[in-house]
Amino acid sequence: MKRLLYILIAAVTIGSLLFSCEPVEDRESLPAVNLTPENIKFSVTQNTANKNEIILKNNDAAVIPYWKYVDASGNELGHSNKSDDKITFPFAGKYTIYYTAYVRGGSVDAAPVTVDVPENDETFFSDPRWEMLTNGTAGKTWVLDFIDPVGWSGLDYPGTTGDNWNWFPDYASNSWVMPNKNWGEMQFNLNGGYNTKVIQTAQTSNAQTTKAGTFSLDLTNNRLIFNNGVEMQYGGDYHPDCSNWTNVKLVQLTSTSLRLGVKRDQSRTGEGVCLIVFHFKPKP
Repeated sequence: MKRLLYILIAAVTIGSLLFSCEPVEDRESLPAVNLTPENIKFSVTQNTANKNEIILKNNDAAVIPYWKYVDASGNELGHSNKSDDKITFPFAGKYTIYYTAYVRGGSVDAAPVTVDVPENDETFFSDPRWEMLTNGTAGKTWVLDFIDPVGWSGLDYPGTTGDNWNWFPDYASNSWVMPNKNWGEMQFNLNGGYNTKVIQTAQTSNAQTTKAGTFSLDLTNNRLIFNNGVEMQYGGDYHPDCSNWTNVKLVQLTSTSLRLGVKRDQSRTGEGVCLIVFHFKPKP
């Protein structure tokens, strides 16, 4: 009987020690958040010489900034974590900019800032690649090109140095890359905004889902970014191998060819990090 009592006492003692290991002290050691929406140091400035250009500035080195900007309909147009940044709203309209300051103890949201852009900036779309992708206000639809629908490359491709290898196999000799079926389509247009719609076909059936939102085209860094829950259209069983299908690399863009790369960073078969590059053509 005494032996059983000692066992019970030991069990209760161990259980107490286990429960006392909750990270209360760790939580209480975080600094208090002293920031308030009123004392966050940041600025949103409209360029007086070009009201389509907005200058974002974080004035507190102790915080990590996060910016998000949306149009009048609430469509997200992009985001940034830079302390100093410039964004352009080429279409006339009202836009709202949200700023969040992150500190060790948490985060604080500033009061949203609204800017009014009085007119379109037609010069913003002077680069011919805008027309190649979207066909302007009329819009353009892209589908997978089954001459060579998918390939692989190094992260630096199509650069001339670094990890710039590539392999874009022809489908006729490599049909294992994906079933030949209607995988859906991507639509882009500039009809009053950066509009996109993606129709995606399921892997194991012909069921399709449709998502509409906005996109950003970063021609300086060769990135195409899908917003509002839209993901890049694709074919084959590749989705689980990549964690990001919204911010993708613009590998190639002409009037008749579009190659977009997603980073293979969670390969299910242990293969190395690279770009999975999907090849699209204009829909006939």
